[in-house]
Amino acid sequence: MSLSFGMQLPIQAQSTIFVEDWERTAGADELKTVARACDRAGFAYVAVCDHVAIPRAKADAMSTTWYDTIATLGWLAGVTSRVGLLSHVYVAAYRHPLQTAKAFATLDALSGGRAILGVGAGHVEEEFDALGVSFAGRGALTDTAIDEVRTAFADEWGGGDLGQSPRPVQPGGPPIWVGGSSPAAMRRAALRGDGWLPQGPPKEGMASAIARIRDLRDAAGRTGPFTIGAFGPPGPPEKVAASIPYFEELGVDQVQVRFPSISCADLVDQIERFSALVTQPG
Repeated sequence: MSLSFGMQLPIQAQSTIFVEDWERTAGADELKTVARACDRAGFAYVAVCDHVAIPRAKADAMSTTWYDTIATLGWLAGVTSRVGLLSHVYVAAYRHPLQTAKAFATLDALSGGRAILGVGAGHVEEEFDALGVSFAGRGALTDTAIDEVRTAFADEWGGGDLGQSPRPVQPGGPPIWVGGSSPAAMRRAALRGDGWLPQGPPKEGMASAIARIRDLRDAAGRTGPFTIGAFGPPGPPEKVAASIPYFEELGVDQVQVRFPSISCADLVDQIERFSALVTQPG
C-alpha cells in the first residue's frame, strides 16, 4: 500500500458539522482509546485542531469544546508509541514564531520525532480580535511564521542571539504541512511547506489543484519530499477502502479518514476493520 492514513481524533473538537452524539459526554479515557487504536492500526498520524476561544455568536454551530492543541498532542505522545502527532491546523498567526518553534520542537523531542506541524491562516475574525492579532494581515503573518519557525528548527540559535533547546529529533525539525484550499493557501503550501492539507475540495478539483501545486514548486526550484494530503469519503471502512485506487491515481500521499460512529467502541472496531482491509499481507 503506497498511501498512508491518518485521523482527526474525536472528542477534542466538537463542531456540530462533524461531532457524534457519544463524543459530548466522552473525555480523556475515550480519546486515549481511539488514539491507541490508530497507533496499533498503523495510521501515519492522529490530528488535533486549534481554537483558543469561540465567540458567543458562533458557539451554537462550533461549540466551545476545542482542546488545546499542544497540551493534547503532548499528552497523546505519552499514551502512544509510533503514530505521528499532527496539528490540523495550528493557527500560527496567534503566536510568536519562537513560541510555536519551542512548542513543536519540544513535542518532537519528547515523542521521539513524531511531531508534524500543520499550519493554517485561521478563519474566525472575532478570535483574532480577542487576541489582538490582525485578521486582515493573517496571511502575511502565517508566511513569516513558517519561515521563522523553520529557521528555529534548523539552528539552535536561529541565526541570532536567542537559543532554543531541546532540539527536535527530526533533522531540520518537524515537517510543516500547510492547510487550506484557497489559491493563497495552496501557493503557501507549494512555496513554503513540506506538504499540503486541503480544507475541503478546491474549486478546481483535486487533480488540478495538485498539478498547480507541483507547477508552483517546479517554478520556484523547490525539490525534496512533499506530502500531498486528501480527505477520504466519510463512511464505513469498506467505502473508504474502496476509494484508495482513486487517490492513488491522483498521486496523493496520505488520506485523512473519518468513520461515522455511535460509540467509542464502534469507532475502534471500524479503525481495526479498515486496517485489515488496507494492510497488504507480507
